[in-house]
Amino acid sequence: MTSIPEQWAERAQYDLETARAMLKSGRFLYVLFCCQQAVEKMLKGVIAKRTEALPPRLHDLMRLAEHAGLDLGEEQVAFMLALSEYYVKTRYLHEIASLSRDASRESAQQVLSKTEAIVEWLLSMI
Repeated sequence: MTSIPEQWAERAQYDLETARAMLKSGRFLYVLFCCQQAVEKMLKGVIAKRTEALPPRLHDLMRLAEHAGLDLGEEQVAFMLALSEYYVKTRYLHEIASLSRDASRESAQQVLSKTEAIVEWLLSMI
């Protein structure tokens, strides 16, 4: 049986695969949402690994990073703040319209690439 941290990592990988599929299909908002979900689940896996307890029921990536005891660089902080915003904006109708105008294949690909790098980094901690 796989450990709890490994189960979180497996779910994060699933979300990354979904983000890739959404990019191919042109559903760029879902790329952003799935990228946030992948990082959230990896952070929860790191928390579970380090604390041997269930992670908190939070969605804010910076708060989760704090719970995980991570020392993030400025670029990582900026990216996690942006991902957290995508999570909120993809859940509320009045935010979706403006986010949809800004979401493009290029921007979604950039978010996905950065997400893959962060997920790989977090995976090294599990």
